[in-house]
Amino acid sequence: MTTFKKVLSESPFPSPNQEEDSEEEAKLKYERLSNGVTDILKNDAASCMTVHDKFLALGTHFGKVYLLDIQGNVTQKFVISSVKINQISLDESGDHVGICSEDGKVQVFGLYTREGFHENFDCPVKVSFVCKSSFFYTYLLLYERNWLNRWKTVVLHEGEGTITNIQWRANLIAWANNVGVKIYDISTKQRITNVLRDNVSLRPDMYPCSLCWKDNTTLIVGWGTSIKVRISSLPFFPQYGLSAFETEFFISGLAPLVDQLVVLSFVKENTEQMDEEVRARPRLDIIQPVPENYEEISSDALTVRNFEDNECRDYRLAHAEGEPLFYIISPKDIVVAKERDQDDHIDWLLVKEKYEEALMAAEISFKNIKRHDVQKIGMAFLTHLLKKGEYEVAARKCQKVLGKNMELWENEVYRFKEIGQLKAISQYLPRGDLRLRPAIYEMILHEFLKTDYEGFATLIREWPGELYNNMAIVQAVNDHLKRDPSNSTLLTTLAELYTYDQRYDKALEIYLRLRHKDVYQLIHKHNLFSSIEDKIVLLMDFDKEKAVDMLLDNEDKISVSIHYLHKLFKRDHHKGQKYHERQIGLYAEYDRPNLLPFLRDSTHCPLEKALEICQQRNFVEETVFLLSRMGNCRRALQMIMEELGDVDKAIEFAKEQDDGELWDDLISYSIDKPPFITGLLNNIGTHVDPILLINRIKEGMEIPNLRDSLVKILHDYNLQILLREGCKKILVADSLSLLQKMHRTQMRGVRVNEDSICESCHAAILPSEMSKSFSVVVFHCRHMFHKECLPSQGTIPGLQFCNICSAKRRGPGSGILEMKK
Repeated sequence: MTTFKKVLSESPFPSPNQEEDSEEEAKLKYERLSNGVTDILKNDAASCMTVHDKFLALGTHFGKVYLLDIQGNVTQKFVISSVKINQISLDESGDHVGICSEDGKVQVFGLYTREGFHENFDCPVKVSFVCKSSFFYTYLLLYERNWLNRWKTVVLHEGEGTITNIQWRANLIAWANNVGVKIYDISTKQRITNVLRDNVSLRPDMYPCSLCWKDNTTLIVGWGTSIKVRISSLPFFPQYGLSAFETEFFISGLAPLVDQLVVLSFVKENTEQMDEEVRARPRLDIIQPVPENYEEISSDALTVRNFEDNECRDYRLAHAEGEPLFYIISPKDIVVAKERDQDDHIDWLLVKEKYEEALMAAEISFKNIKRHDVQKIGMAFLTHLLKKGEYEVAARKCQKVLGKNMELWENEVYRFKEIGQLKAISQYLPRGDLRLRPAIYEMILHEFLKTDYEGFATLIREWPGELYNNMAIVQAVNDHLKRDPSNSTLLTTLAELYTYDQRYDKALEIYLRLRHKDVYQLIHKHNLFSSIEDKIVLLMDFDKEKAVDMLLDNEDKISVSIHYLHKLFKRDHHKGQKYHERQIGLYAEYDRPNLLPFLRDSTHCPLEKALEICQQRNFVEETVFLLSRMGNCRRALQMIMEELGDVDKAIEFAKEQDDGELWDDLISYSIDKPPFITGLLNNIGTHVDPILLINRIKEGMEIPNLRDSLVKILHDYNLQILLREGCKKILVADSLSLLQKMHRTQMRGVRVNEDSICESCHAAILPSEMSKSFSVVVFHCRHMFHKECLPSQGTIPGLQFCNICSAKRRGPGSGILEMKK
């Protein structure tokens, strides 16, 4: 995978150039401890260090132990020996310290009490450990107090060479010697596992073993170039409790970081000039263990002081429990590695010129960032965009960056003005409750007015008029119109400015001059109907439909006698009847196509006046209609034949009137005109007997298409015969069906009971005593009578009729049943 590599310079932080060279952000940041540590290491060298959450304990090659605060300032100093301090151990409370040195001395004492323990050995003590019970190891010896407060010694291990490292967690003690790593359980008092050393070719004193506990049961072992992870909860199944992988570097220290590992490594490199290895900068890597391998998350090369003189054994890695804080110890330098916080992340984004991401990160974490300000990052983002020439993007981001700070807004507007980009920011200026000074908006409007009339018009439409001094802008527009008086864009904009200033008469005048579509909206919105009575002609010339619709919809505000009579008549034939006489002359003068429809639909126009107007203008069709409507059909037909010469129209007129005399006149007029005869032969077959026309045709007259006309007459005659025969068949069939239905109906019985009454006397039809004789007549129409209540029989003997049905003329009903007893 791609890794991030950087070099730590003399500065605590990576240089900007180093940040720019990396494509991925670093995971850690680095800084040196305070100048107090630097002063110590000028004349001495660090040999070991232990981290407590309260303080740090530093041992040196000259046998001194320094207690430091978290920043690295010296708080106490102990002179322990004249030779190298090999290891320092602190208990959990930080009240007791255990120290072992190269001269064989082991000391355990309280930092705040006189309680202590001192022991001398005849060989160097490499490691020791102290806890609340105050016990320590050498070779591997366990010292613990008994109930008499005396020290009891237990030998845990010996005979396999120098023990170079000890780490204790909960009940488990892990130690490393020349053979491998052992783990001892003090609760069961037995050794539970053994991890053998892999690469025996490496000198254990030059490449010592690194141990660290990830948790109470997981031990991580680094030795040479291999890393092993041992789960001590599976002591009897070592094949399931151990995983291992090889690295490309020599391990100097290990520390857990959640589910990852922090590895301090010693690196050798081949020089290009000589075929030999040289000591390179140590590396601090974050790796992710995977089965039988690992993934490199990050890798940082550290420029510690005098790294060229250091060996693998000279580096140590100490870490704070439960906190991502790591200390890289070398003889002449101590560097602290910390996880990068949000401020560091923003630093990296700014160095990479990812300003938008930096701004977003600052906004999300504004409560947690300490060194950065959201507003300043935003301003830097705007500056960056302007330098790149992305003016539109910068203007759009102003709303987010500047927010409600009107002072910043005005400063930014002037900055855009300096670079000639006022147009870019114009669309994003505040225009709501929060507003800039009117001079700012006017400055932008003047800029547009100089270079972009369309953009100026857009701003006038979009910006509320109260943002700027309306009169000043009107004057500026008028000044430009003096140079270009016919510019429609400026005129339209001026009309809008007048409208906002409530000078509607001037706005209306401009709109009418421009024939602008918004003139009708202006009239409606501001109720300007009283101002348009002398401008109706202009409105009609511009858009007759819209003008008429407006007048019709507002007839209560505009006099009906002046305008729009045609539309009014189309909407309601009776509403403007008093103007119908005037409309005849108007139609005849200006709109003849609508004259004839008007004459047909109007029931209020004076026919004599209309006839006079039409005859004066020789309007034949209109005159024919008026003559026929006034009853002078023969004169109308004569005009069609003589003046129009249109036989088809004459035939159609005769058909409409359905008058025999008109047909005779038509035939008489046409008898000496062969084209007319042809037209008559083709069309009168269903209205007049064709024989009447044929008999009057002179012999020897040539008639165009006579054969076709006769064939058509015969065809029409045959068609009439067929229609009559068809109708006859239908009539006969219907008569027979109805007769059969009547017969079935008359054959049915009629129910007579005690509720039936006589239709004449309205008494019960049946006597109350059935023993008496009675006689009842029931007709097929279901009316019943006592026989004695019926009138005398008619002229046809034996045939009687229902008086009720006969009176209603529904046809006589004959008696169908006579009941006697």
